[in-house]
Amino acid sequence: AAVACTHHPPKTARAIPPSGQYIAPPTASTMSYDRAITVFSPDGHLFQVEYAMEAVRKGSTAVGVRGKDCVVLAVERRALAKLQDPRTIRKIVSVDNRSVLAFAGLTADARVLINKTRVEAQSYRLTCEDAPSVEYLARYIARTQQKYTQRGGVRPFGIATLIAGFSDPSAEGGVAGPVLYQTDPAGTHSSWRAQVIGGKNAKNQREFLEKNYEDDMDEEASVKLAVQCLLEVVDSGAKNMEIMIVRADGKAFMEESAIDVVVKKVEEEIEANKDAKKKSTDE
Repeated sequence: AAVACTHHPPKTARAIPPSGQYIAPPTASTMSYDRAITVFSPDGHLFQVEYAMEAVRKGSTAVGVRGKDCVVLAVERRALAKLQDPRTIRKIVSVDNRSVLAFAGLTADARVLINKTRVEAQSYRLTCEDAPSVEYLARYIARTQQKYTQRGGVRPFGIATLIAGFSDPSAEGGVAGPVLYQTDPAGTHSSWRAQVIGGKNAKNQREFLEKNYEDDMDEEASVKLAVQCLLEVVDSGAKNMEIMIVRADGKAFMEESAIDVVVKKVEEEIEANKDAKKKSTDE
């Protein structure tokens, strides 16, 4: 009598999990479309790009506010290890003499993209004998991010950026004005008066900016608005904030003591408003 082979089960046999329930293999309708960056899902999604945007949402918050004669970039600085040097963890970096960049998302991805952008800025200077405009750098960053969504063997950059600086005087009728651009992992870029990237509370913070932003704000008002927006997610005040002010004649980080003064002023106003509301309800 023939002996059945015990080493190779029949092709019709189905794997039964320990629970005893049969799990059907994936079909065309249930197949995952997030394995390859170049494959669209039936409803038009590129899931890897959306996952990259989720990486941005899990990053620390960055706020940009364009004033009358300045641009303020403010970022949430996550708690550092006790022995870590804070100077090695920067969320706001210079790209060129005229441009500053803040990012939210994966720091390692940001380092690679920032280095690419700096090389492009130097190449532009060598070719054109002039500094690249903020818009040019924003377009370059967006173009680079988009390239990494359309080829196999790569993955999208898991960062969004805010690029701040001043426009070219020759292109604006002889007057250099402050500009603020945003890019995202999909490779789009756009100009903003105020914007928030990163953090799970970004939508509420953006609504806060929409309600409180005013045109032609001076430097003090722009810094105050950025701090108010960051206080929505930062608990420990100035210690966990990093703020840079970009002016026409240069750029500089705010000292922690100066940030603390603004934070205390904002907190006092919040307390005063609470007391006023309490009195009105009591009456």
